[in-house]
Amino acid sequence: MTQYPSIDSKKCLTVIDLSTMKLKGEKISCLTAYDASFSAILDNAGIDVILVGDSLGMVIQGHDSTLSVSMLDMVYHTRCVTRTRQRALIIADFPFMAYTTSNAAAKNAARLIQEGGAQMVKLEGAKIAIIKFLVEQGVPVCGHLGLLPQSINILGSYKLQGKEDADAARIIADAKQIEQAGASMLILECIPAQLAREVTGQLSIPVIGIGAGVDCDGQVLVLYDMLDIGTGRYPRFSKNYLQHAENIHEAVKAYISDVKNGVFPAQEHSY
Repeated sequence: MTQYPSIDSKKCLTVIDLSTMKLKGEKISCLTAYDASFSAILDNAGIDVILVGDSLGMVIQGHDSTLSVSMLDMVYHTRCVTRTRQRALIIADFPFMAYTTSNAAAKNAARLIQEGGAQMVKLEGAKIAIIKFLVEQGVPVCGHLGLLPQSINILGSYKLQGKEDADAARIIADAKQIEQAGASMLILECIPAQLAREVTGQLSIPVIGIGAGVDCDGQVLVLYDMLDIGTGRYPRFSKNYLQHAENIHEAVKAYISDVKNGVFPAQEHSY
């Protein structure tokens, strides 16, 4: 069995640490992970945040969307990830239809935190009342705007959002409401870089981009995309970091360095 060196000297990051990083202008590095082995590699490489994403439905389970992922799946994979993490903050996705009401969201958040060990939950869309209710119960929440994968049957395809003035204005307004509701973080997916820059500048909470340009407070990618693992097409906003690395650990370190130094995403990874 592969053993990874511990990082006992480093405390587990908190939402307060991430807010401090934004205030200091330090970029936040984030990647997805779904199991104990990859979690250990990411953590030892120095990743700030691990997102246990419902993207596991596509990269682990082989589906063509995230919609089939269950709460049982999310609790199981979150628990696997948290077992080997020592420093990184862990965010767990709510799966599709797990937060249709405030009570349902609270019940499922309790499972992700108590059983899975997550420190924060993430939900898609401007679910303002639900975010406010969760925060009142002591649950840190990460919002998600722009391209919403759980809305694929409405969107029709995974495509750029916020191109039209009205759509951009709605994203800005929703972002402000999400912050006012008490969310600790916001992810912006697949929107024009200029729009992401504007949202990031208007919010006091950290804004993490994926396909949203270099001016967000941090970046996240699907781990399997940045390691060129899989059978499908990779999104324009991703980059193969394993191509010039000796191993996965070095690939993750290169990604972290590029995020911290504002090298990634480059122009070709942005809209």
